[in-house]
Amino acid sequence: MAGPPQPACLWGNLASFAADMRKMINAPELSDVKFIVGKERRVVYAHRCILAYRCEAFNAMFAQQPLSCDAKDVDIPFVLSDVQPDIFLAVIEFLYTNCVMLSSKMALDVLTSAVEYGLDDLQKLCVDYISSTLTVESACEALQAAVTYRQTDMKDKCLAFIQSHTKSIVKTQGFHELSDPALLVILQSDLLTIDEPDLINFVREWAHVNSVDKIAEVWKFHALKKPSGIAIHLLRRRKGTRPRDHHKYLNLYHK
Repeated sequence: MAGPPQPACLWGNLASFAADMRKMINAPELSDVKFIVGKERRVVYAHRCILAYRCEAFNAMFAQQPLSCDAKDVDIPFVLSDVQPDIFLAVIEFLYTNCVMLSSKMALDVLTSAVEYGLDDLQKLCVDYISSTLTVESACEALQAAVTYRQTDMKDKCLAFIQSHTKSIVKTQGFHELSDPALLVILQSDLLTIDEPDLINFVREWAHVNSVDKIAEVWKFHALKKPSGIAIHLLRRRKGTRPRDHHKYLNLYHK
């Protein structure tokens, strides 16, 4: 004889639930915590229980200022001067609804906040959005973020985009503002679609902008006559480099 039916978890309308939760974002009614955000000192209202259970960073923040029965304590705000209000509200939106509205202008900043607050799911949403909306102007800034926050998948997608659009990307402000480690990621690629002498000139411009006097540390010219002790990838002619007579000195196997 069959036993009793097993319990089942049934889901209601998730979109409707998220819409109802969104109504609570920055709503003064029934809120028990407020933040003073950004240089604009914008007031943002929230609910401790939601933030604390959804985010360990907020839980630790509230533990330093426990909520008492005194109504005056509710009016003591947390001051967050280093984050823009719109970015902070995007984080709050995710904590309340598990979704977030992103744009190309704010996605990198939201990713930064997601890293700071330890929100792995929000990081993934930001990485997916940034990786799928790369442009010539944004690619280097995105690569810089990927290197800084150790986002391997995002780094690989940024590099693939840069490889396909090298000639345009090396002219952007983002390229000139790359850090040493981020630039090294690009220079290690053999698939850059740009002629080698042109790339050297743009790297020189980068060095001038960044006042870097150790350009040799991030740049190795590929046409070396003595391969002994040299990393293999330095002996290959890049994809975009036009053939030249001195390439005969490269290891023939790697031509």
